[in-house]
Amino acid sequence: MPDVFTIAKRSEVMSRIRSKENKDTELKLASLFRQSAIKGWRRNQRLLGRPDFVFRTSKVAVFVDGCFWHGCPRCYRPPRSNLEYWNAKHMRNRKRDRIVTKELRRMGWTVVRVWEHELRSPKRILDQIINLI
Repeated sequence: MPDVFTIAKRSEVMSRIRSKENKDTELKLASLFRQSAIKGWRRNQRLLGRPDFVFRTSKVAVFVDGCFWHGCPRCYRPPRSNLEYWNAKHMRNRKRDRIVTKELRRMGWTVVRVWEHELRSPKRILDQIINLI
């Protein structure tokens, strides 16, 4: 189905959308933490890169990376239109993720990055986090 907006209007509309957390993936992981009796995590903590979950006492920062937005090597399928924009967007996101991870590690934090698709079979993730905290 063709877009009802012109290219310029669609660009304007999309530029006004601001991301504020990815609730589905974050809530799923929070639910898994509760089911596994994993305690001590906090959300919305002021820390470089704004991790989705922070375990302050053990200095563990957990990021849940959306497969589309962060360019998952397993799941990512590029959009059919505006490919140049999306390729640049994903490259910027991945570069930012590498910089944030490196800087947090330099500050003494352990960084765990979870792909969205990994939440379907979370045993490995939960075991890893339990071992770190």
